[in-house]
Amino acid sequence: MWIDTHCHLDAGEFASEEGEVAARADEARVNWIVIPAVARVNFDRVAQLARDNANCVYALGIHPIFMPKAEEKDLQHLRETVAVAMDDERFIGIGEIGLDFFVPQLKDGPLREKQEYFYSEQLKIARDFGLPVLLHVRRSVDIILKYLRRIEVPGGIAHAFNGSFQQANELIRLGFRMGFGGAMTFTRALQIRRLASQLPLESIVLETDAPDISPVWVHPGRNSPEELPRIAEVLADLRGIGTEELARRTSANALAALPRLASLAA
Repeated sequence: MWIDTHCHLDAGEFASEEGEVAARADEARVNWIVIPAVARVNFDRVAQLARDNANCVYALGIHPIFMPKAEEKDLQHLRETVAVAMDDERFIGIGEIGLDFFVPQLKDGPLREKQEYFYSEQLKIARDFGLPVLLHVRRSVDIILKYLRRIEVPGGIAHAFNGSFQQANELIRLGFRMGFGGAMTFTRALQIRRLASQLPLESIVLETDAPDISPVWVHPGRNSPEELPRIAEVLADLRGIGTEELARRTSANALAALPRLASLAA
């Protein structure tokens, strides 16, 4: 069994093909796909996709890239939607949330302040409902950690992690796993490959971030959750272990990070 812990199956690149994509992934032994929301407008969409496809679950949150158009009332709507979704076995956490200091217009000034506000308020929702979070951490891990120390949540996953070993160890201490995917298939991605090969295996989960972050054999084409087993082969080679052992252990890590998924998968 493989678990894709981060896939935007609702993205326009999959329009009208979502069911076929999920089915092909299932045939490739990707038995679970986590679909995070990115904005209020797609809360219903990710939930419906999870209900329509037996191997899909979903998270709810406001992504930092979509934050500029978000409004204060969207946070209240998120809290209310989460309260209802707690009765839905396919709802597994808060995400995708976090900070993005790579996009120039988001890294300074009022939009940075708004990012940090939306991030902290969504951490509070996760804390209040006892839910793990799916974190967007691009060029922002230190500030991500600052808020995690202040607002305690039940761990989660740092998606597409590309920080330092020190940052990774602090996230691990706080109950997080690191998500690795297509980026580590590029031989020039030296830091990502070092992290993937040297971090404790118990701290690693797999993801595609489809349709983005395509592996080298697909780039620059559309990524898909059915690519996960082949991406995993790269990680298995980096770590010098068999793919079956990797499947077993990374799946166990994902289930530990996402307890509601573990309950559904049991």
